[in-house]
Amino acid sequence: MAGLSCGIIGLPNVGKSTLFNALTRGQARTENYPFCTLDPNVAVIHVPDPRLDRLNAVEKRAKVIHPVIEFVDIAGLVEGASHGEGRGNQFLEHIHHVQLLVHVVRAFSDPNVVHVRSRLDPVGDIRVTNLELILADLQQAEQARERVVRKARGADLEAQHAQDVLQRIIAHLEQELPLRSMALTADDLAAVRDCRFLTRKPVIYVPNVDETALPAMENPAVAAIRQLATAEGHLVLPVCAQIEAEIARLDLDEARLFIQEMGLPQSALARLLQECYRHLGLITFFTVGDEEVRGWTIPRDTPAPEAGAAVHGDFRDHFIRVEVIAFNDFERAGSRHAAREQGHLRVEGRDYRVQDGDILFFRIGH
Repeated sequence: MAGLSCGIIGLPNVGKSTLFNALTRGQARTENYPFCTLDPNVAVIHVPDPRLDRLNAVEKRAKVIHPVIEFVDIAGLVEGASHGEGRGNQFLEHIHHVQLLVHVVRAFSDPNVVHVRSRLDPVGDIRVTNLELILADLQQAEQARERVVRKARGADLEAQHAQDVLQRIIAHLEQELPLRSMALTADDLAAVRDCRFLTRKPVIYVPNVDETALPAMENPAVAAIRQLATAEGHLVLPVCAQIEAEIARLDLDEARLFIQEMGLPQSALARLLQECYRHLGLITFFTVGDEEVRGWTIPRDTPAPEAGAAVHGDFRDHFIRVEVIAFNDFERAGSRHAAREQGHLRVEGRDYRVQDGDILFFRIGH
């Protein structure tokens, strides 16, 4: 899981830290003025997976440990951030270190909450933030092109390829388009591997609504964001950050009752966590130990020995085989023992690619 994280971005005072508070049960500081989050707040969040609870309903271990994902609450960007405005260089550097952007957009009107722009304009807010990321990438691409120009004049074929790729990237960015929307081959990306482009990162748009938009989570601002996101091919997941923060302060039973009373199908944060997990290309496998059942986070298509390393390095270094029961087979059979008796346990070698929901038992040598 190391190095896999989601960065919460957006303009100041759109609800980023309130959302982070809801995710972390109050670990972030929130104030009603811009730039209150100067240094990023970082937290490791448990991702709810109902399969783990159903697994332990049968296994009855003392602990259930859910998989985790890291969230970083990054201070608000403003116009001119790519040129250092509003501590822009510092904040852009924080974005470099995350793998997924959770772009919070103000989708509510409240005269008591300061906004850096004069009126509610969610699409305009998105464009301000996106443009600063594009300008930062453009600046980086131009600097990289300057470094390879001299080498490309000679017989350095790699430099020539890099120069060609950078010229195409610059032309794309100059149209104010993010690099997510540009077709780049694996060879193209390898040619510019030293560049840490911000607009290559996947994004989820999170309109922050107020209680008047509940329970449908829709209002004209959300509709405008959805139209923009659909054109870009991105997910829109509205939340009411203030309500989610209130839910986070309740115990499990109280929270469930509160969600029902509000007419919501589930906590929006639960779905957000699941979508972040999916956007990062992550899956979960399960282990059953003497004291715990546990979910482990790995990238999709991970070979069995590398998946074992998530549990312990010896499971990779001394891997012999892995015993696999698919979660659906476990659930249909009613227990791991019954699944084994019905022939659903498989023995796989080091070339096996672990699937989401696999219940694994690793066999190792010395």
